[in-house]
Amino acid sequence: MPIAPQILLPLESRRPDRFEDFIPGPNQSLISTLQEMAQSGEVCLFIRGPEGSGKSHLLNATCNLAQERSLHAFYMALGNVPATASVGLTGLEEMDLVCFDDIDQVIGNLEWENALFHLFNRMRAGRRRLVISSTQPLSALEFALPDLSSRLAWGLRLQLEPLDDRAKKEVLQRRAAMQGIDLPADVTYYLLSRGSRNTAHLLGNLEAVRIAALAAKRRITVPLAREVLAGE
Repeated sequence: MPIAPQILLPLESRRPDRFEDFIPGPNQSLISTLQEMAQSGEVCLFIRGPEGSGKSHLLNATCNLAQERSLHAFYMALGNVPATASVGLTGLEEMDLVCFDDIDQVIGNLEWENALFHLFNRMRAGRRRLVISSTQPLSALEFALPDLSSRLAWGLRLQLEPLDDRAKKEVLQRRAAMQGIDLPADVTYYLLSRGSRNTAHLLGNLEAVRIAALAAKRRITVPLAREVLAGE
């Protein structure tokens, strides 16, 4: 029976993301690899992708699929955890699958790097699977522990490509449909023309417009979206 990892701090909860809710665009091969890793496959996978490209969604979806297959999976977002939390990695090698999001946030911290290095060795010895995401390629990360860099280089490295406008339009329309709201085409194009183009930002803007429409009991229109996003 796997040992529950002893995490010292409350961490970001794993989200109910699923592969079915992700628009693959040019990333079908990467998604297929992750789906395989939810059961077997590579011991270590390093995913590089720009901010807001869907890395967190895919890591959570991988863990959730593994759980559906009666495996033990663990997700950890590294963006806001202090060095003292690194001791909580002890015992994670008993999991079938471990996903670390935003590893670039802790690279350069020797305490974290040592903990990740030893966990990698334990997981490799047990043929457990490790998925890591980063906004930077492995070669661009400034490691304090070169041995960790070399270990991670043993695994498979894949790039998460950003979606084109057609795929982003589909993301917005699918999210709106899931929430039971009517998203007119002109509002979709307006959202695509405003501010950052990354998917997380677009979905955040959609949510802000949805909440404003609900609060004011108004239809979702371009004038309403313009009012909500005027401060950007």
